[in-house]
Amino acid sequence: MPDRMSKDEWALGLALLTAKRATCRRRQVGAVFLNQKGHVIATGYNGNAPGLPHCLDNPCQGSDAPSGTNLDGCNALHAEQNALLQCHDVWSIDTAYVTASPCFTCTKLLLNTSCKRIIFIEEYPHGSESLWVSAGRIWQKF
Repeated sequence: MPDRMSKDEWALGLALLTAKRATCRRRQVGAVFLNQKGHVIATGYNGNAPGLPHCLDNPCQGSDAPSGTNLDGCNALHAEQNALLQCHDVWSIDTAYVTASPCFTCTKLLLNTSCKRIIFIEEYPHGSESLWVSAGRIWQKF
């Protein structure tokens, strides 16, 4: 009988799959939000707003910059931002699963929700662990 994957493995697998929809040239990030029951309540990936050309087809000014730099030159919304826009109730978020740890701005946005845990695969170059942990919340690399 095959081993059953953990909820964290499953949700991070969904985040990895979601990241494949990203339209950013320099980094593909996926986010999945679960409620306390472990149900998916929102997903998001990084990319331009609807109606704007995808960076894959028409590179923005930040497309050649190293990850974590020239953020103002990049037209993409972050995966966490897109997931927050899709979430009907930010007070039902229990855990955010992301392929890369959130930047400072996304961490501040998630602090204004009920999210208690951030679980991620890789560390973002300019992470914000200290801010998150200072609020008594869990920051965990998987």
